Amino acid sequence: MTALRRVGATRDECFALAQTCVKKITPYGDPVIFSGRGNRPLAEKICAKLDLLLADADIRDFDNENIFVQLHRSVRGRDVFLIQGLGAPVNRNLVELFIFLETLKRSSAGRITAVIPFYAYARSDKKDMPRVPITARLMADLIVTAGADRYITIDLHAGQIQGFFNIPGDELQAYPLIADYLKSLNLDNPVIVSADLGFAKKARNIAAKMDAPLAFVEKRRISGHAEALTVIGDVQAKSVILVDDLVETAGTITEAVSLLKRSGAATVRIACTHATLVGPARERLEASDIAEFICTDTVEMPEEKRLPNFTILSVAPLLAGVIERTNRAESVGELVGDTLNL
Repeated sequence: MTALRRVGATRDECFALAQTCVKKITPYGDPVIFSGRGNRPLAEKICAKLDLLLADADIRDFDNENIFVQLHRSVRGRDVFLIQGLGAPVNRNLVELFIFLETLKRSSAGRITAVIPFYAYARSDKKDMPRVPITARLMADLIVTAGADRYITIDLHAGQIQGFFNIPGDELQAYPLIADYLKSLNLDNPVIVSADLGFAKKARNIAAKMDAPLAFVEKRRISGHAEALTVIGDVQAKSVILVDDLVETAGTITEAVSLLKRSGAATVRIACTHATLVGPARERLEASDIAEFICTDTVEMPEEKRLPNFTILSVAPLLAGVIERTNRAESVGELVGDTLNL
């Protein structure tokens, strides 16, 4: 464009040429975004960021619990992004995802990207006992079989799950969003504590971004129950941020809060990417001595699950940026920098 301006081309002519170039590298045109029922509020936020309307579709349950999907518009040859959360009810949302992907495939979509902010069954990523499935791999196979050409997700429980897919995709990270929020609090003597040694690498990234020390909670799984045992590191009189990727029943993490308080922590905050908060989770968090519970909106959280000290950060800007760059065939790495696949 600079060269064109030098030879006398107007700004409008430069812009028109740029638009032509974009069309050449994005043969599908503007993205078309659909949403399942798993996390429609997040899908609406993403569309607002992209200045697009969420495409309409009928999704309904028959009396026999079968799910029916019908699109309201043609998607032939278009670049389609299907946003589907996999929170509760997990199995209904999964089957809905598969049926929606099948609908898009049979409607001749040019390319189909499954946007799955929270990947269900991610903890079942290996055979750690005799005669058990690797369900995380099964989910990947079913997503591909149903019709997905690409996938986008956030904070898989184990990065190796990317290898279960034989289609390209992007695993994004929520820790920069969480770290930026924590920095804005200007806490006294902050320390990042990993709730699980398996989360240590991502906890280290948060600590590095905040320029804060790192500590760990050692836990042991006994008869299927994880129990917090000891704290590795100094938390005495510090503002502790206890970080993990997923909080479900909140049993282990509230045990860790109690352990940290007994170890001398001044305050304890919990920060996680995915908060499914099933079973007694809300009651456990309400009874726990935590200053704040911080999570993202990868899982839709109804009002009845929330407490006054909950802070929910939106991943919509992140996902909107990745969708836009995927559609334009631009680098996602340039958008997220060194946070991709760490």
